Amino acid sequence: MITASAKKKENIAEYLLYMWQIEDLIRANQLDIDKIQQTIIDQYKDLTDDQRKEMRDWYESLIDMMRREGVAEKGHLQLNKNVIIQLEDLHRRLLADQKFAAYSAQFYHTLPIIVELRAKAGEDKAGEIETCFNALYGTLLLRLQNKEISKETQEAIQQISKFLAILAMYYKKDYNNELFGEQG
Repeated sequence: MITASAKKKENIAEYLLYMWQIEDLIRANQLDIDKIQQTIIDQYKDLTDDQRKEMRDWYESLIDMMRREGVAEKGHLQLNKNVIIQLEDLHRRLLADQKFAAYSAQFYHTLPIIVELRAKAGEDKAGEIETCFNALYGTLLLRLQNKEISKETQEAIQQISKFLAILAMYYKKDYNNELFGEQG
């Protein structure tokens, strides 16, 4: 939809969190387009009929993908997994390039938090970047449920957010072919 494509161009981290939330909204509505129409689409009172149809078509295509990809109950769409793969690839390239020493420093400052989160994940270990997104998304869900978030967790999330904001900035520069020649 328009919001998703705008987020993807401006801030890949916000886009990914938004898309994970959309996946959960679709699941909360039992992958039923009529329920989504009623609980989500119809809530946008200022949309034109064409915009409503476009939004419905977008949700229908996501529902179809979720069914085909076997993520109707849990997991993420391949298009969202691809974003993680792209971010992990960029992350490795930034770490390998001495021009981006500030990025590396920010990552190594965040790494103990990532290691701790991965240790708590048990068998369900994700890569470093996905672990960061899982932590942010989990915290977002806790906030939406008005649940208490400890001071330590808030500090960890603040550090992860800072790190991912830098990665997202570099992603945008890389996407616009402006990254190389840039000083870190």
